[in-house]
Amino acid sequence: MRDRDPQGRPRNARPRDEYGRPLPHGAEGVERVPDDYAPSAEQAMTDAMAFLRDHRPFHAHEIFEGRWKCAPEQERELWQGLAQICVGLTHLQRGNGRGALTLLARGAARIQRYGTPYEEVAGVALALREDSDPAAAIDAVAAAL
Repeated sequence: MRDRDPQGRPRNARPRDEYGRPLPHGAEGVERVPDDYAPSAEQAMTDAMAFLRDHRPFHAHEIFEGRWKCAPEQERELWQGLAQICVGLTHLQRGNGRGALTLLARGAARIQRYGTPYEEVAGVALALREDSDPAAAIDAVAAAL
């Protein structure tokens, strides 16, 4: 059963590895993004870019998800799309090329309407293949952002 806060919302209490895979309770995992993380747009981009530079797209996804949850309505598609692209990159790292392409396409579709640089990020995401090198893919997305 998933851990929940006093209001019944799910918490991210389970440890995760560097690729975001869940580890057994009590295992040593990497530091996680806090459940109550609610960044400004600028802070979200800064924090997510740091994770992407470290080739940790799962954690960048958590940053974008934190912004998506607190963003104004007109920005939510952007942050959700960026989160989906990062999950797609995570799937590439985990060897799930088919799942990666699905999430990269969903994310690209969401962010394209936000103009520069998001059109370029979407183009990079859509150009990736099931067998794309994960590190090169992450670097390409980060460079476009």
